[in-house]
Amino acid sequence: MANPPSPRPPQPSDPIRIDGADEDETLSSSAYLTHQELLTRRSRRFKQLAQIFRAHYWTLMEELKVKHKEYYWIYGKSPYKEDEKNKKRKRDFNDDKENFEWNAKSGINGGGGEVEAEEREEEGVRKCSASGCKAKPMPLTSFCYTHILLDSKQKLYKGCAYVVKSAQGRPVLCGKPALISTVPSLCPMHFQKAERHLARALKKAGLGLSSPSKLAPKLHVIVTEFVRQIQTKRRAALKENISEDHIKEEKISQGS
Repeated sequence: MANPPSPRPPQPSDPIRIDGADEDETLSSSAYLTHQELLTRRSRRFKQLAQIFRAHYWTLMEELKVKHKEYYWIYGKSPYKEDEKNKKRKRDFNDDKENFEWNAKSGINGGGGEVEAEEREEEGVRKCSASGCKAKPMPLTSFCYTHILLDSKQKLYKGCAYVVKSAQGRPVLCGKPALISTVPSLCPMHFQKAERHLARALKKAGLGLSSPSKLAPKLHVIVTEFVRQIQTKRRAALKENISEDHIKEEKISQGS
C-alpha cells in the first residue's frame, strides 16, 4: 500500500492588522475619549477577534480531517473502535456473567449476539444488540433508544411510570425510556398527556389555565384542589349510604 501524499507545509502567515488602526493612532494622542468613540472601538475589535477565532476554528477542523484520514490510511481502522475492543477485553468474569444473565432475561441473544455485534462492527455497520432490532445504537452503548433500558450499566434512563391499564388487579406501566431527571417519571408522550389532564382538572376548579405550557400553579393550590375533589366524593358516598339506611328503616317500620 503506497503512502499517502504528505500535505504541504503551512506557509508563514502575515501579521494581523487591526481594523481601524489609523483611527486609533489619531486618537492615541487624545487625553480623553467620548463614550461613543470608546464603544465604537471596542465593538470593532470584538468583531475582528470573533472573525479571527472563527477562521482558526475551521482551520483546526480541516487539520483534524486530514489527520483522521492519514490514521485511517495507515491503520485501516478507527481508533475509537479499537479502544472499545480493548475495554471489552479487560472486563472481569463477574461482569461478563452479569451481562449474560441480564441478556438471557431480556431476550437478547447470548454469546452469539455479542459475536454477531462484533462482526457487524468489523464490517463497519453498528446495530442495536436487541434481537431483531436493526436501529443504530446510541453513543457509548450497544442499544438504541427504544431498548436502552436493556443496558444494565446505563444510569440516564428509567421506565415510564404511567399506568396504561390494569391486568389481574395489578397496574400495567408504560415502560418506555424516560430521563431520570424528568419529574414525574413519564415518557414525553405521557408527560404531555398528564399535563393536559392536570390543566383540565384545574380548569374545572375555576383556575382557568388555557395552556399547560404556561407557568404551573403553586403546590398548595394543587393540593387544595385534590383534597376538595376527594372530600366531594366522600360526601357523595356518605349521602348514598344515609339514604339507603333511611329506606331500610322505612321498610322495617312499615313491616312492623
